[in-house]
Amino acid sequence: MAVCGICCAVVLTGINADEQLAGYSCHCAHFLTHGLEGLNKEIEMELGQISSRNLGQDDRGISDHGKEARFPFLDENVVSFLNSLPVWEKANLTSPCGIGEKLILHLAAVELASLLLPKWAMQFGSRIAKLEKNNEKAYDKCGRLQIISLENLSETKR
Repeated sequence: MAVCGICCAVVLTGINADEQLAGYSCHCAHFLTHGLEGLNKEIEMELGQISSRNLGQDDRGISDHGKEARFPFLDENVVSFLNSLPVWEKANLTSPCGIGEKLILHLAAVELASLLLPKWAMQFGSRIAKLEKNNEKAYDKCGRLQIISLENLSETKR
């Protein structure tokens, strides 16, 4: 288990997201062979086993790095909410395996990233102007892109 975060004290883990959001390859196989009803039974069985799973190993691995673990997908409200959703809102298993699992989580991550990350115009975000000339400002006209007349060109060659 790799624990990232040099300066963080708490680590959020995704433990139990796969069980609730049809994230394992066996979920895709269950869906293909047994349909939606078979997949629902498999997820229900896995949810029933949550309390008997040993999270101690994960917790010890994280705390060994001086971090404190949080398990948001084991929160009763999160489990209850995700359990209330039909499986087709959590995953799209009609798409190829490896694509549609945990779809609702992936869509939420994209939405959060677009809300939380600052918006930059491409020229500012890429820092391209600073690579070309440090003293240029965004409002400056770029001399390298201005049209050069033939007269000016002949004068500069003299």
